[in-house]
Amino acid sequence: MFFVLSKTLGLFMAPSNLMAALGLIGIALLFTRFRRLASWLIVTSLVLIVFAGYSPLGNILMLPLEQRFPSWDASRGAPDGIVVLGGAINPQISLARGVVALNGAAERITVTAELAHRYPNARIVLSGGTSSLNPSTPREAPVAVKQLVALGVAHDRITIDEQSRNTIENAVFSHLLASPKPDERWILVTSAAHMPRAIAVFRAAGFLIEAYPVDYQTRGRKDVIGFFNTSLAGGLEMTDQAIHEWAGLVIYRLAGRTSKLFPAP
Repeated sequence: MFFVLSKTLGLFMAPSNLMAALGLIGIALLFTRFRRLASWLIVTSLVLIVFAGYSPLGNILMLPLEQRFPSWDASRGAPDGIVVLGGAINPQISLARGVVALNGAAERITVTAELAHRYPNARIVLSGGTSSLNPSTPREAPVAVKQLVALGVAHDRITIDEQSRNTIENAVFSHLLASPKPDERWILVTSAAHMPRAIAVFRAAGFLIEAYPVDYQTRGRKDVIGFFNTSLAGGLEMTDQAIHEWAGLVIYRLAGRTSKLFPAP
């Protein structure tokens, strides 16, 4: 029930969807006696879309998420294990085209391969089922394994979880598969913006894992100064991603799935 509710809310809470919905409602009302309201909704929708797309709003919302956990400190020694979360592969396209279709979060896979070569004794847990409400949607983990093997990682080093549908299940299933000993060090590879929420649920699951953030979307504080983005679509996507993570942090905390709203290192 929580999974279905979270996915449904996530769809409707995307700022770009809400802004577009305002405009569509306004267009529909143009043909009724509420024409003044319709005009207001259309103008408001257009202004919000332009502001969210071209202003640094998305960067402002994204930066605290990406800055929360610093880069992993390799000087403390080799990790015993690596957990990498799904989200770097489009399994539907991969299946349809017969290739491994990486997306913008591809660093989750490529960095994991680099770490696997750097630390040949580290175990690897790859957690990625499907986030779709359609249970017949292809799972991501089996496709991701193919890419890791193609990058030179031995298949027998990889344990996969292809059942998890969200970050909470990523944490629970990864903990079960890894069975970390008290003296073992494990690192978590996921996008920097997703790291606060991921760490929060891993801690709630009893898995005290270290952050290894990748897939940065901002350069740093300089990205919150300039007013105009060069791409409307890029600005809207950044805003959607940031709001998705902030909303996830709030919802998980209110639902009692985490103990901290915004966990620190």
